[in-house]
Amino acid sequence: MDLKHLTEQVADLCVDIAAFIRTEAPKLTDAGVSSKSANNLVTHVDHTAEDRIVEALEKLLPGAGFIAEEGSGEQGTGLNWVIDPLDGTTNFVHGVPCYCISIALLDGTEPLLGVVHEVTRDERFTAWKGGGAYLNGKPIRVSARKELQESLLATGFPYDDFGYESEYMDLLRELMHRTRGIRRLGSAAADLAYVACGRFEAFYEYGLNSWDVAAGVLLVREAGGKVSGFLPSNWQRQD
Repeated sequence: MDLKHLTEQVADLCVDIAAFIRTEAPKLTDAGVSSKSANNLVTHVDHTAEDRIVEALEKLLPGAGFIAEEGSGEQGTGLNWVIDPLDGTTNFVHGVPCYCISIALLDGTEPLLGVVHEVTRDERFTAWKGGGAYLNGKPIRVSARKELQESLLATGFPYDDFGYESEYMDLLRELMHRTRGIRRLGSAAADLAYVACGRFEAFYEYGLNSWDVAAGVLLVREAGGKVSGFLPSNWQRQD
């Protein structure tokens, strides 16, 4: 498998899907928005974009399965595409910039390639295993800053799982005092991509799904960063 070439093909696909999303944005009305659960929105744009992505990826890599947010395709036992067709749907619905297409290819649990396309800025973040990470074709690296006090962090607020609300707020309060600031973009895929290119020094959030982070995890790793699990009592190292 030529991972570099396959990544380029996925990136080209994201360009087309991003154009579709931008075209649909001004047409969106409340009638086209529904809720999957509390504060978890979905639109016809999410569904259509995902269907188009799955159809295209089936041609690129016949036989691979799918783990897609809106349920398109079927999960396989080996290679699986992990897809979020519109990460940041709430931003999209409210006309707030920053929402992404996120596509990764996993072999079991190991990411082989990842593409995050930030639609409003038309930025393409790409990575493949062992090949480095790139923004619009140019190599990127994580920030070289080492001190927490000099760092800008990103986070995400829970919208339906408040089981660790108290612990989360304690951590947020502590980091407010010990960093240059904390940002909340509303898209975990963008948060991880921004860590990969050095805009943020770190990102943390709990309760995320595989389609939120699969591509971003590889971006951060290939850009020289570290990724770990976020648990209530400790950090569990992944690499």
